[in-house]
Amino acid sequence: MIEILLVEDNLNDAELAIRALRKNNLANHLLHLEDGQEALDFLFDDKNRMPKLILLDLKMPKVDGIQVLRKLKADERKKVIPVVVLTSSKEESDIVDTYKLGVNAYIVKPVDFDQFVKAVAQLGLFWLLLNQPPIQT
Repeated sequence: MIEILLVEDNLNDAELAIRALRKNNLANHLLHLEDGQEALDFLFDDKNRMPKLILLDLKMPKVDGIQVLRKLKADERKKVIPVVVLTSSKEESDIVDTYKLGVNAYIVKPVDFDQFVKAVAQLGLFWLLLNQPPIQT
């Protein structure tokens, strides 16, 4: 069972996120995918259970994060999955577009290592332990 789906093409950022989640015992059921097409393939394969949280980068090869978000939120069964954009983009159009599509939070990746680790750990703690999601059918 996957609890967190991390969709991130930058391997350094992915490793930092995984280490931050692991440090807080939140990475036991994490799947890291490196591009949006892999994410869509996973999310739309009926054999897979849906994650409790998706951490989604925007700027990726093949299929970008906005396209992933658009397809995910257009699907009646999948649109309730919380999606947190975790990206280096501060572009206002990206922020507005993702919120219009139904993103739950938009986080600009901190450049500082300690801040990045802290931000990811707080995201994991909130979405996995404190947030009360609807029961998925």
